Amino acid sequence: MKNKMIWLKPATAAFIAGTLFIGGSGGVISFAGKAQAQEAAAVQNVVSVVGKGEISVKPDIAYLYVGTHTEGKTAVEAQNANAKKMQSLTNLLKKTWKLESKDIQTNQFYVQPDYTYSEKDGRKLKGYTASHSLKISYRNLDKIGELLDSAAKVGVNQIDNIQFSIENRDAFETAVIEKAMSNANLKAGAIAKVAGRSLGVVLSVSQGNVAEPVRFYEQMYDMKVETANSTADNSSSVETGEIKLTTELTVHYQLN
Repeated sequence: MKNKMIWLKPATAAFIAGTLFIGGSGGVISFAGKAQAQEAAAVQNVVSVVGKGEISVKPDIAYLYVGTHTEGKTAVEAQNANAKKMQSLTNLLKKTWKLESKDIQTNQFYVQPDYTYSEKDGRKLKGYTASHSLKISYRNLDKIGELLDSAAKVGVNQIDNIQFSIENRDAFETAVIEKAMSNANLKAGAIAKVAGRSLGVVLSVSQGNVAEPVRFYEQMYDMKVETANSTADNSSSVETGEIKLTTELTVHYQLN
């Protein structure tokens, strides 16, 4: 007996969700196994939410970016004059303010030519500028203004920025994670209630979008301070304020 081949027209056969439906008399051949059905059911019994946590804390460390820039007719002249100012600043930080070497590091250093421009002469070399800036880690935040005033007296003429942060973050990170998890529980519970279900166990948790706890000092610091009779009583005021720690948790819950 010869094998008989049956040709199906495109309109008479289709795959739907793992099951082959044949047109005509309505024959059905199922390819959907038990595992696939269980997986589909499991997906229907999971709710996913993003919990957000935020806390405000007082900073315990400041990073000061300060330095000097000096002009000279030659590169050597500018660099030597600027080096004397930087040596005075370093001595001040270590001897007067008792800072350790690990809390003082070079942030930027360069010597570059300066030019003037005119239609008649075009570009013409004017001289050179030497610039050297330090990153200072400082923990006595109430004395920042006083420190900056004393630095100005020894030649500091630039402050790039001041950053406030938290040096030891572990305890605060635990608190902000707890707030994010509480927020996730609240959201998931509300969704389950609206859906007429009850919230089950946590299936998985992942953390993302951890914000670095840094606040920049927004007010421009004026280097034109009075150096003749500056004291701790009339030193420049720098407000530390508060910084925010934030995090997000993506949490998957089982629905009962």
